[in-house]
Amino acid sequence: MPLATATRLLMGVSLAIALSACSARYQTPTAMGGDDDDAVCQSRGYAQGSPEYVACRKDRDVQRSAATARADRRQRDLGEYMLNHPERP
Repeated sequence: MPLATATRLLMGVSLAIALSACSARYQTPTAMGGDDDDAVCQSRGYAQGSPEYVACRKDRDVQRSAATARADRRQRDLGEYMLNHPERP
């Protein structure tokens, strides 16, 4: 295999690894474990469409939104820290 082909192959593999790591950043965190909201609320005995079921789904949505906000805040804080403290790796 010529050197130019091997170099291109190595660059392509490196790029694919880097892009796959970036895509995982924006996955939505689950509210509690990896459970499906519908299954969790129904397992608690709430009938689909009842006020308790709606409240359960809303609570899980609020938990998911809070987890996303916390993750974004941590990422932003880390970036600001790194900008303000370039001497520390």
